[in-house]
Amino acid sequence: MNDKIALVTGSSRGIGRNIALRLADEAAGVIVHFKSDRKAAIDVVKEIEKKGKLSGCFQADLTREDQAHAFIQEAEGQYGRIDILINNFGPILEKSWEKLNAEDWDNMWRGNLGSAFYCLQAAIPGMRGRKWGRVVNMGFSRVEQRVAYRNIVPYAIAKTGLLILTRSVAASVASDGITVNMVSPGLIEGGILPKDQNIPAGRLGTFDDVSSAVLFLVSDQARYITGTNLVVSGGWKI
Repeated sequence: MNDKIALVTGSSRGIGRNIALRLADEAAGVIVHFKSDRKAAIDVVKEIEKKGKLSGCFQADLTREDQAHAFIQEAEGQYGRIDILINNFGPILEKSWEKLNAEDWDNMWRGNLGSAFYCLQAAIPGMRGRKWGRVVNMGFSRVEQRVAYRNIVPYAIAKTGLLILTRSVAASVASDGITVNMVSPGLIEGGILPKDQNIPAGRLGTFDDVSSAVLFLVSDQARYITGTNLVVSGGWKI
């Protein structure tokens, strides 16, 4: 990937930050996205530049189609291309379904499904033109089980929709040399942790566990893997 440019949404902190820094060890450059914390995003850029790689940060509210499209276009204009897109941005809300309001519902849908859709729309044409691309959408470890979620209902539904979007886009762009996959973390250090933490692996996941899965899916070793959902959960709730 030493000639590729990667873009990671929501990469000023947490898992997104870790993915951006790990990608910087492999790619020619990594574009950092943030919604509000400019200082944290600049810090990530500095860390990437210390590795001798290209980087820069862009602000955008990815829940808005116009801002998402403008952001992708501006990043492509400045760096010439986006070869790897990691749709990591996606807020979570822990709230009983009975107490949800329309704004809560809309924010979860736009943040976790809409943002990825808008970025895909904007980035895929360039990948098609170059006949090469890697997309990884960040999911949730239990999306394929379709079980009850009393306190994260809109988040879980949006992530399930993201899996369908992932597979739909993967099928439509496979002949263009583009792979589209999902990585779905389970219980990760620093995240929202339920009382039931019965993890067969005996520990919470780490950011490195998640980013390692992402790095594999964007590598040449995974060139024939598309439309898949790679669960990183240590066996939680299987």
